[in-house]
Amino acid sequence: MPQAGRAAARSALAAERERTEARIAALQRDFDAIVSASASASADDEHDPEGTSTAFDRQHVAALLGQARDQLAAIARAADRLAARPAATTCVRCAARRAGR
Repeated sequence: MPQAGRAAARSALAAERERTEARIAALQRDFDAIVSASASASADDEHDPEGTSTAFDRQHVAALLGQARDQLAAIARAADRLAARPAATTCVRCAARRAGR
């Protein structure tokens, strides 16, 4: 991969990392707000006819937070591959498995 291509890939990864970190921060704020609100509200939110339960909201945000953290880990692995071998599309372990080692 030419130097310009590596620089563009690094730049794209850095931008994606920043977006993902910002998403994680926002989701964590949302999660903390849900937990805080549920601590100060009535314990019986399951029978609220006006909307979803706090437990559902909390689990939904927790799932999104987990996905965002997984994305951040994938970005880190991609950066490691780029640093080690710019044209690599798989990690060393996956490549070895494909080769039957």
